[in-house]
Amino acid sequence: MALFDLRATRVALACSSALTSLVAVPALGQEAAQDAVSSEPAIIVTGFRESLSSALGLKKNETAAIDAIKAEDIAEFPDLNLAESLQRIPGVAISRVNGEGRNISVRGLGPEYTRVRINGMEAIGTTGGTDNSGGVNRGRGFDFNIFSSDLFNSLAVRKTASADVEEGSLGATVDLTIARPFDFRKPTVSISAQGSYNDLSRKVTPRISTLATTTNDAGTFGVLMSISYEERRVREEGANITRWTYGGFNGGFNAASTLPGKTIAQINDNNSTGNGLFHPRIPGLVSYDINQKRLGAAASVQMRPAESTLVSIDGLYSRLDGTRSEAQLQAISFSRSGSGKPQTIIRDGMVDANNNIISGRFDNVDLRSQARFDKLVTDFYEVTGNLEQQLGDSLKFTGLVGYSKSSFRNPVQTTVTIDAINTGNFQYDFSSRFPAIVPGVDVTSPASFAFVTGTSEVRIRPQTVDNAFTTAKGALEWKASDVLTFKAGMDWRRFTYNSTEQRRLLGETRVNTLSAAQVAAGTQLFDGFGRGLNLPQGTPTGWVIPNLDVFAANYGIYSDPLYQTGGVENATARGSYITVTEKDLGAWAMTAFNLGDVGVPLRGDVGIRFVNTRQLSTGYASQGATINLVTAERSYDRWLPSANFVFDVTPQLLVRFAAAKTLARAGIASISPGGNLNVSGGNRSFSSGNPDLKPTESTNLDFAVEWYPAKGAIYSVALFQKDIGTFVQTLAVTAPFAALGLPDSLLAGTTASPTDDFIVSRPVNSNGGKLQGFEINVQQPFTFLPGALANFGALANYTYVKSDIEYLTSSNGASSITAPLLGLSKNAANFTLYYEDSKFSVRGSVAYRSNYLTAVPGTEGNAWNGTNSTTNLDAQMSYAITDNLKVSLEAINLLDTKNDQFVDETNRLNVLTHSGRQFNLGAKFTF
Repeated sequence: MALFDLRATRVALACSSALTSLVAVPALGQEAAQDAVSSEPAIIVTGFRESLSSALGLKKNETAAIDAIKAEDIAEFPDLNLAESLQRIPGVAISRVNGEGRNISVRGLGPEYTRVRINGMEAIGTTGGTDNSGGVNRGRGFDFNIFSSDLFNSLAVRKTASADVEEGSLGATVDLTIARPFDFRKPTVSISAQGSYNDLSRKVTPRISTLATTTNDAGTFGVLMSISYEERRVREEGANITRWTYGGFNGGFNAASTLPGKTIAQINDNNSTGNGLFHPRIPGLVSYDINQKRLGAAASVQMRPAESTLVSIDGLYSRLDGTRSEAQLQAISFSRSGSGKPQTIIRDGMVDANNNIISGRFDNVDLRSQARFDKLVTDFYEVTGNLEQQLGDSLKFTGLVGYSKSSFRNPVQTTVTIDAINTGNFQYDFSSRFPAIVPGVDVTSPASFAFVTGTSEVRIRPQTVDNAFTTAKGALEWKASDVLTFKAGMDWRRFTYNSTEQRRLLGETRVNTLSAAQVAAGTQLFDGFGRGLNLPQGTPTGWVIPNLDVFAANYGIYSDPLYQTGGVENATARGSYITVTEKDLGAWAMTAFNLGDVGVPLRGDVGIRFVNTRQLSTGYASQGATINLVTAERSYDRWLPSANFVFDVTPQLLVRFAAAKTLARAGIASISPGGNLNVSGGNRSFSSGNPDLKPTESTNLDFAVEWYPAKGAIYSVALFQKDIGTFVQTLAVTAPFAALGLPDSLLAGTTASPTDDFIVSRPVNSNGGKLQGFEINVQQPFTFLPGALANFGALANYTYVKSDIEYLTSSNGASSITAPLLGLSKNAANFTLYYEDSKFSVRGSVAYRSNYLTAVPGTEGNAWNGTNSTTNLDAQMSYAITDNLKVSLEAINLLDTKNDQFVDETNRLNVLTHSGRQFNLGAKFTF
């Protein structure tokens, strides 16, 4: 295969030529670009345009491929959320949860393949999401929604590797840096306050931040402190389908079922030959009411006891404290074996060309209403100490020690369901993207529902996840001449992971049956559903749900021994008890060179890194008829060479080339030797870890051409290839519980039986494949235009990525399919148009991301799971009333973009929710 896809290369070069021609004439009259990075301390820039120019100076002078974003004013990042700022960088795409960015992908590689460093040391931040947004983060990906962006001064995305940067990333290393006192020329205080309004939740919440810094007259000691606090009230709601499955799954439909032109054998086909008829697994409606409080603080102390010594001590703390209330209405029959689907009768329906039963009318349908409440708390803190010591004119030592910890607590996760059994005349219609879901009974009446042992459920599932890093590293840098610099160093990291969970000991369907009067007293009407969704006719806008306060106070769900919870003694909770200890020891050496002083316009670095990894993991696993705590150990070594070259064709034009070997370690929970059994409503699954997983490795090639025609302007094209081997995938197959080799006693207290089909998943190594793509980046202030038009400017970038990854589809490895890498959007683009003068600033930004896959292969006959394309529009304006006082208005998600998830190549609807538009009005005072 060619190094880069020829057609993609031609497109990139053609686009680059066209874009260059648009500005070539006016650019000729401009002055040459000035470097924004010098040997002077980094001073806080002011204004959006200056922040762009400063970031370009950093990019131009680095030998590695780096893109950066700078704060545009004191304690003022360009976006409320760091992930949303990152998406303006070429090659970066984000995924949003509850209306704000949570994770990022870089050049098609998802969060598991992207390392995040805060103030120079690696860290992992963990939060909890809704079930359909990935739930609790138990991997290596970083959740950016932990932090307020006001705490940070800059972020950088390092897309090519060098020996002095720790390994662990295939996509990129992201550096987040707080402000430090020596960044400022004079003592400074800044205070800002905003009111935030969401048009779906219809609530106003506060956002406040402050920063204060001072340095002594001699410039040898400085202190900085910043604090931020904000509240968010968000409502997210829509359709939640929980995948699609074939007619023969879970016992098939009742033999009395009829569909025009179909026999009962065709209706209940088991899809063994690909001819099954598919239906929504749990057609339902969902609403989440999310209430968050985010408190953050950053502190920095810098000391320069001598001209040759710089000491920096940085601290960062953040707490994300929230609650989530959930209301769902589900037709659970379609996913329930035994008394569920086998009793459900299809009275009429329509089958489309893709064998989907897209509409139907049914009898004997079990309906379920459920209420869930979560309390979610993440505490993150980090302390680092940095030393820069000049040892003579040519030798320099740098060192860092640090500790970070992310502690996630979900102390309350309670779900209560009420059920309406064998209801008649239930209908659904998926002929439009948002489906019609029409119950045949009055779902606003408590009389339609019952709370009965063996059918209804009380789920109590508190859980925790802790991550911690301890880091120490040091390096020596010897400037041998004006041309050559030699660097060498060592780094050590210790990572620990621990997760727990509690579940009910006697089973979640063991409840105290309530009378009709008790059900009426223990329920409440949830209403107001569907604003902005254009609900199809017949779809309810409200339904009764359990009142969790009443169930706790009057029905004893926290006090009655029937509802007692347990941990490792509980078969369905035991699998969440995982510990991992990982120690990484690295040693590296590199040569940096700049041949400009000898008449050769070439600079770069060449180096090699050696890393030793030792992993110790524990988990609970079946050993015959017993379940024991199992420990697994492994270690491996890797040599990782890297090289970056920059050819400065002219002061404004440069060409980059980079080559490197990189690795990303397997997901944290994936290397547990244990397994996890889950029976939840109609869902049945068993997942296990694999402590023998090899790290994912890649050989990378990068090539770029960058033109800087004026200050703050760039036109560039970058091509990249990653040859990924030993790729880690999750292999999911369907099998009856009896075939798993597990004791039947594990099912005690659940509604599952040994003959029920379970989705069985396990991470395995596959052969990987190649990822190739290109980026086009344009940034241009319109200073060549006359009058006020010179205050305009634009940013635009486009990324194309393709990959062909081999995924195993059978447990013995005999069959496989080729599909794109998980999380990879083939097309991504961003565009920002801005205006800025001495008083007024306004900008609008559009971000597009094409669809991407989230699971390959899929389950229950679906080829895969994925998320459809998104287009987000944000805007911001501000006005400086005086030099010290500024007012601003921000608008986020103006298109109210939907979270549209699908299964299979036929785009069967899985999730379709929206979270509304966000508006922030505020003022900032600086002195």
